[in-house]
Amino acid sequence: MMAIGGGVAEPASWRAEWPHTDFSHHTVPLNELKSGGPPKDGIPSIDTPRFERLNDGTASGWATRIGNTEPVISLVIRDDARAYPLSVLIWHEIVNDIVGGTPVAVTYCPLCNSSLVFERTVETRILDFGTTGKLRNSDLVMYDRQTESWWQQFGGDAIVGVMSGKQLRSVPSRLESFSRFRQRFPYGQVLIPNDPGARNYGRNPYVGYDASGQKPFLYDGSLPDGIDPMERVIAVETRPGYHEAWSLPLLRERGTIEAGDIVLTWGAGQTSVLDKATIAGGREIGNVVVQRRQVGQLSDIPYDVTFAFSFHAFRPDSPIHKRTSVGPED
Repeated sequence: MMAIGGGVAEPASWRAEWPHTDFSHHTVPLNELKSGGPPKDGIPSIDTPRFERLNDGTASGWATRIGNTEPVISLVIRDDARAYPLSVLIWHEIVNDIVGGTPVAVTYCPLCNSSLVFERTVETRILDFGTTGKLRNSDLVMYDRQTESWWQQFGGDAIVGVMSGKQLRSVPSRLESFSRFRQRFPYGQVLIPNDPGARNYGRNPYVGYDASGQKPFLYDGSLPDGIDPMERVIAVETRPGYHEAWSLPLLRERGTIEAGDIVLTWGAGQTSVLDKATIAGGREIGNVVVQRRQVGQLSDIPYDVTFAFSFHAFRPDSPIHKRTSVGPED
């Protein structure tokens, strides 16, 4: 969500802009929703994605612009492996795609650093998603074009409209460096812009946003105790309905954390997308993998590397495990 303008909730004016949205149905107070600045679809989703295929791990064409340590959302369904660079998603936030025959929405909210993938099928209906221009707890609020219901990116819940109360199914994905993706899937596909000149791809429009002490954009809720609100945490649903988070510095310090049958690991080689003017020039953040041990094997499960304030905003009663001494990420 481009942090330009922004303001308080104005449900009356929204009804004029959104005549097909049923505002009589909502699961959250409407005054929790704020304008982030851009209008409906002001940040355009990618609806007809284009890809370039790797050749034995080597990129060609536009994908050669992606640095080895730049972050990508990697997704694999039925041997169909695809990488969605944050250098593209930071400008579009949503990609409507079909991967391995499954309709999915690949999403990224820069203001929460949340990278989440959802199935687009709800019951028997395939939905297409766009951006509302609204925020709740500084997080992207999406809408589906079929019913114009509004959906919270964090959690995938429908919060306004006739779909209120429905939830999108999360799909396991990884936020990893482009180099790691190329090593794991040497013939995988890489998302490229439909129009390379339409945006300043490779640049970060949120320079310094994830710095220690930074104030979250358009967020006036409570902050978590004992941790910088902009510190990255790894959010995991460790068992049905129960969520936990571990601070990135804690995981980096330990290398591996096991919590029951959940295994979190950290490895070097990924830059912050929200640090410097160029994404490739961002400071080291590292790669996170979250898996569940089942019958002696490890399988990827959904997780999110988000900011502490965001996890606390949506999961206020859930624990954040952190180092006893608080310090900067680096």
